[in-house]
Amino acid sequence: MDGQAIEALTPATWPLFEEFFDRQGGLFGGCWCVHFHPDPPWAHETTGDNRAMKRRFVEEGVAHAALVVRDGHAVAYAQYGAPAELTNLHHRKEYDATKAADPDWRVTCIQVLKHHRRQGLAEVALRGALDLIAAAGGGLVEGYPHDMALKEGKKTSSSFLYNGTRRMYERVGFTYDRSKGQFNCVMRLEVAPAASR
Repeated sequence: MDGQAIEALTPATWPLFEEFFDRQGGLFGGCWCVHFHPDPPWAHETTGDNRAMKRRFVEEGVAHAALVVRDGHAVAYAQYGAPAELTNLHHRKEYDATKAADPDWRVTCIQVLKHHRRQGLAEVALRGALDLIAAAGGGLVEGYPHDMALKEGKKTSSSFLYNGTRRMYERVGFTYDRSKGQFNCVMRLEVAPAASR
């Protein structure tokens, strides 16, 4: 789309990410996408202030996201990172019991501004994350989308599809690995380094 680009979340692009959350009115009680990060040693300094915690993660280079920027504003993003950066997963006990090995990268959250949903932007954000991962050397990437086939006949608000759907991941090239929890699954994709793509 004209006027649309992918930007990496960095201290320089932090204002775009911050504006996204302000425009969205917060996500899941003011999460600021810190749920999947481990508690840092300095967590007591930012207790109850997820915005400050996320900003510090970004400043320290341990928070990554692909921002979909349209006309100067972030309208969607996909959070990704190494397992050491994103240790907290839903259904972690089941995940650990069924895994063969950790991936190189995880995609843990994809969000789209309310008034920009149903335009394919979640997929754009996911593809943007994969491009940034390729630029960082590539590797095995895991995502944890909702498996809507298991919810046949049940409606789910798009605001609760915090990591997209299995169908979207399949369109991007991921393959199903296993279930995780009642309506989620583990999807995997080997991403080549950017130089060899």
